[in-house]
Amino acid sequence: MLMSDIIANMIEEMLSEGGGELELKRNDLAGRIGCVPSQINYVITSRFTPERGYMIESRRGGGGYVRITKVQMTRDEYLMHIFHGIGKTLDERSVRIFVGSMLEKGIITLRESNIIRAVFSIPMDDIVRADMMRQIILALLK
Repeated sequence: MLMSDIIANMIEEMLSEGGGELELKRNDLAGRIGCVPSQINYVITSRFTPERGYMIESRRGGGGYVRITKVQMTRDEYLMHIFHGIGKTLDERSVRIFVGSMLEKGIITLRESNIIRAVFSIPMDDIVRADMMRQIILALLK
């Protein structure tokens, strides 16, 4: 198992135990796991993102901490969260994250996920991709 997987699993467990909210010190967690604090940062910024339904608050310095909150939303709230998170451009990686998250949360089926991913596998401009993804979100809201 990769170090990043170990860190992510530990954070997930701590979030579950904390009812979806966790406050941790990077240095303390790094010491417990046996890694450097930058590895903790990497996992938090890559796996606990708003696209995946998390809010991150961070404070640097001696008394610094990271607060991770798993956001509990209704289906429509979550879709609106994605809609507003798209921005003017959207890359293929972000589409995969959004689609995977919607599939994981049961908002779309595996078949729908495969269709959306097939459409976005065609080379296209990031602006067009963002517009198309917003239209898909709006269709899901109806």
